[in-house]
Amino acid sequence: MSAPDSQNNDSHSNKLLTLALGAVGVVFGDIGTSPLYALKEAFNGPHGADINPGNILGVLSLMLWALILVVSLKYVIFIMRADNKGEGGIMALIALTQRVFRENSRRKWLLLTLGLFGAALFYGDGMITPAISVLSAVEGLEIAAPALHAYIIPISLSVLVALFLIQRHGTGSVGNLFGPVMILWFVVLGLLGLLSIAQTPAVLAAFNPGHGLAYFQTHGITGLIILGAVVLAVTGGEALYADMGHFGKRPIRYAWLGFVFPALALKLSDLRQSRRFIA
Repeated sequence: MSAPDSQNNDSHSNKLLTLALGAVGVVFGDIGTSPLYALKEAFNGPHGADINPGNILGVLSLMLWALILVVSLKYVIFIMRADNKGEGGIMALIALTQRVFRENSRRKWLLLTLGLFGAALFYGDGMITPAISVLSAVEGLEIAAPALHAYIIPISLSVLVALFLIQRHGTGSVGNLFGPVMILWFVVLGLLGLLSIAQTPAVLAAFNPGHGLAYFQTHGITGLIILGAVVLAVTGGEALYADMGHFGKRPIRYAWLGFVFPALALKLSDLRQSRRFIA
């Protein structure tokens, strides 16, 4: 291999790594916390699952396979192929559907209506998700220091204002700022999961989808209600497709499959986390 070719390959690898780092900081912030509060919702409330080994393995199995099927298979492998000149998101899908059918076609107008409905849901999600995500994260301070309860709302508002002020500098600046922070976050999640697995290796049985199916067989309609909490584990997965135009397919795919998903899977396998949330 000639020296110029080697330099080009190194430059391409460095660019890919930089984009993947930015993607970790921007794309995966929401889904990086979703499985944690999804687990809490599955075992809390009037319709929460009973706390026993079978239910814990069943719910963990459902969440793990939701991440595998919905995010890894649906978004990463299939939906991210439906780009509009490299752009993703609901507006890109609307543009693609308009090319398929002839003018004034009923199917074209039907798909356009569905696309606009999806866009409305996307804007609604964009309005409530930042508040819910930041508030959920800040509420964790109350566990360590109950005296901080009165400061949860002011701290959350301050974080949101700071985030929106930073956003005007562009996606690249946000990615460079939060990329290292999110990498540290996922590394800590993965290490905690590994420590727990070393202590309780039986939790690896949750990767067997049979436990999730068995949960439905033994709980009937209650299993469907719990599935509503399981869906929370994949909230934020749509960002992989929506932010594709900022970073490209490959950096997002590499970041998810090679780093983010393994960290989340390990953390879901942390039984200490399960006991703390469902206590």
